[in-house]
Amino acid sequence: MLKVTEIKKSFLTEEVETIALNGVSFEIKEGEFVAIMGPSGCGKSTLLNILGLLDNPSSGSYELLGKEVGTLKEKDRTMFRKGNIGFVFQSFNLIDELSVEENVELPLIYMGVKSGERKERVRAMLEKMNMSHRRHHFPQQLSGGQQQRVAIARALVSNPKLILADEPTGNLDSRNGQDVMTLLKELNDEGTTIIMVTHSQHDASYASRVICMLDGKIVTDVEDKL
Repeated sequence: MLKVTEIKKSFLTEEVETIALNGVSFEIKEGEFVAIMGPSGCGKSTLLNILGLLDNPSSGSYELLGKEVGTLKEKDRTMFRKGNIGFVFQSFNLIDELSVEENVELPLIYMGVKSGERKERVRAMLEKMNMSHRRHHFPQQLSGGQQQRVAIARALVSNPKLILADEPTGNLDSRNGQDVMTLLKELNDEGTTIIMVTHSQHDASYASRVICMLDGKIVTDVEDKL
């Protein structure tokens, strides 16, 4: 599914080079649920941006679904991302002016899916997320947990091969956070491949594998140990 080899990423600020990733290598199989942990500044968010094709590595290779994507130009990277990757963010990133239904439909509009198919896929996804009764509501009318369910529905509606979640419970209380993690685990049990960045040991316990980072490197990679 995914393979990164000796990925490095550096940033140049006022002629000072900062190394964010320093030779990161690992593989992820289809259907895995992997948590990436580490202290602030360790490189995990930079790594997630590269895995999500929001940024390119400075060097090294990145293969996704058998295709070398680490060196794609911006236009090709965007097209590949839209067709294969879904994102779930800590801040939900819903559009306040759009209803729940319209927020979930947005990726399908970008993909050029016809109206009839869009409506059916949105309906089915909101039903799966138990949010059909809120389809005409706006984000500000929802609880944090409900907003994250809508964000997950939006991430899944395009049938991506990979879900990337960045601190998905970071803005939620413990009860809503647990509900969201249970939902992600259920999706993984159904076959969805998930990579999640988290500071939470509790959230990481839902994953089947935990990768720990420090100073831009992987220091441990443990399967089924939490």
